[in-house]
Amino acid sequence: MKDVARKAGDWLKKRLGEEHTVDYKGVINIVTEADRQSEEMIVSAILDRYPDHDILAEEADRVPKGSPYRWIIDPLDGTTNYAHGYPVFCVSIALEENGIVRHGVVYNPILEEMFYACRGEGAFLNGRPLRVSGTKDLSRSLLATGFPYDIRDNSDNNMNYFQVMARSAQAVRRAGSAALDMAYVAAGRFDGFWELRLMPWDTAAGWLLVVEAGGQVTNLSGAPFSLKAPHILASNGRIHESMIAALRLAPSPT
Repeated sequence: MKDVARKAGDWLKKRLGEEHTVDYKGVINIVTEADRQSEEMIVSAILDRYPDHDILAEEADRVPKGSPYRWIIDPLDGTTNYAHGYPVFCVSIALEENGIVRHGVVYNPILEEMFYACRGEGAFLNGRPLRVSGTKDLSRSLLATGFPYDIRDNSDNNMNYFQVMARSAQAVRRAGSAALDMAYVAAGRFDGFWELRLMPWDTAAGWLLVVEAGGQVTNLSGAPFSLKAPHILASNGRIHESMIAALRLAPSPT
């Protein structure tokens, strides 16, 4: 997984700043030829070795084969950043066995940082064990979030939660890559993260990283998280209840 993620990420890095072909999946939801080529590179490498495994990837629909193993792939998380030449993006790959995410990799090619985790064996960055932060006070916490692509048309767009959290935390960052945000929670760089209506390829690897680094992942109300529950709340565990309480104060979207 690490080798495949590194190969794809380093290829993307070399092409950063080039002019890219941009197609629109929505008003502001874009995909580039780099997304598709990175995905093809990753999927081909996996299927060459594991031809019977299932694949769930962002840019192409594939018919399930019924395998107990499923690879969950975001070939370029942070496409909008990448298309503008903004160097904040990553490659995210997870392997699920019988519905349980067992392995996860998030690779940041700009900083050559390889985050990876194996269930029950911990989380690591370039070989160094990861632990979430020790911050206990929400008001002293650095948080991360993001906004859905239909922010212009859908009132359930995180603006109500953002207003509450911006007043509750020390600061909130919006970098544009959910997988990288969660990897940074695992590394203790962010104390917490929340976002609405994400897809499995956005969260699978990052979810495992946070849990294996000693953090906590739920939905926004504190119920168990699953890849079918698109709203996600990840933290160092120490501020988790405070984040849930703050989110409950948000007004209903209008």
